[in-house]
Amino acid sequence: MKPPRLLALAQLLNSIGDGAFYVTSALYFAGIVGLPPAQIGFGLTLGWAVGSVVGVPLGHQADRRGARGTAVVLALATALAVASFLVVRSFPLFVVAAVLYASCQCGLTAARQALLAGLVEQDRRTEVRAFLQSTTNAGLAVGAALGGLALQSGTREAYLAIFVMDAVSFLAAAAVLSRLPVVRPAQAKPGEPRLAVLRDRPYAVVTVINAVMLLYMPLISLVIPLWIVQQTQAPTWTVSALLVLNTLTVVLFQVRVARRVKGLGSAARFVRHAGLVMFAACAVFAVSAIGSSAWTAALILLAAAGLQVLGEMLLASGAWEISFGLAPADKQGQYQGFFGTGQSVARMLGPLVLTTLVLGWGALGWLLLGGLFAAAGIAMGPAVRWADRTRSHPHRPASMAEANLPS
Repeated sequence: MKPPRLLALAQLLNSIGDGAFYVTSALYFAGIVGLPPAQIGFGLTLGWAVGSVVGVPLGHQADRRGARGTAVVLALATALAVASFLVVRSFPLFVVAAVLYASCQCGLTAARQALLAGLVEQDRRTEVRAFLQSTTNAGLAVGAALGGLALQSGTREAYLAIFVMDAVSFLAAAAVLSRLPVVRPAQAKPGEPRLAVLRDRPYAVVTVINAVMLLYMPLISLVIPLWIVQQTQAPTWTVSALLVLNTLTVVLFQVRVARRVKGLGSAARFVRHAGLVMFAACAVFAVSAIGSSAWTAALILLAAAGLQVLGEMLLASGAWEISFGLAPADKQGQYQGFFGTGQSVARMLGPLVLTTLVLGWGALGWLLLGGLFAAAGIAMGPAVRWADRTRSHPHRPASMAEANLPS
């Protein structure tokens, strides 16, 4: 089996287990273990904060010790982290398990990205990454359905079975990753800083801009469901309809969208267009509260969700190309680990910022959020151009020189 398909199989196994875990974990810790929501939120926030920091040195280990071996070890460690939730009976143990889980997940993501960069030629990385994302969404949907069965049962045994399934999925993923070809470790250059990405200011700016754009993630999972229930006349089943629309659209069209990205120039344009499309989506979401009938509100929400998922696919395609294209070939692990901190930041800050902005300020909050997306998308072009100028390109292709990065 070719490396992209093996990577996709490992990703599918992970996402099925994680999909079930995401659906059930919060309710298990609240309803079965008895942790207050505030403690659950704090534990998860701390976990992802630590994970975002640890992901960079773990990515560096993938560069220096081999991406395949590091990915296998971290997949096994993630399985152990998930299994540790089985014995959580108190808040301190929950915090320890959450930190371990998030750290292993962030490191594993960086190692897998380094694997992709080492096994796939440069001009196909974004397309393959899109294929992996489509696979991930399909697995999350399957896992969410399995998690729903546990929720329907509501017993401790059903929840624990989901945790066991998630742990086994990472063990299986580790077995699949071990079948990939070996990626030769990069040798450190004399006098070179150990974590060079921490001194790369242009790449840091690009990462921050991407983190702002990634605020759409808690928008989908948290804010929009609350907005629908509290502020619109739409029926409650609209929440599920929007999630299904998002998942199926990414599965069916993400690869097609990503194929249109050809270099840093088109990638920056895709991110700019993503910001403008997300602004339009936020404006339509704001209008959904005005609808007087349930069906009118539902149709407006579906239109807004369609714009949002289009922006999501444009952003993902452009961001993947940028993250790979600006990273040195021998430091893909640490650079991908650093770029991945954007997701952790969005997960940490997004719920508080977005609930305050959207649920507290209503239509004005939606418009301000949309303006933030548009501004970040427009800023990506100059940031990428600045970062590209600081790179050495001994074999720069003609297409790069003619990319015409947007100002």
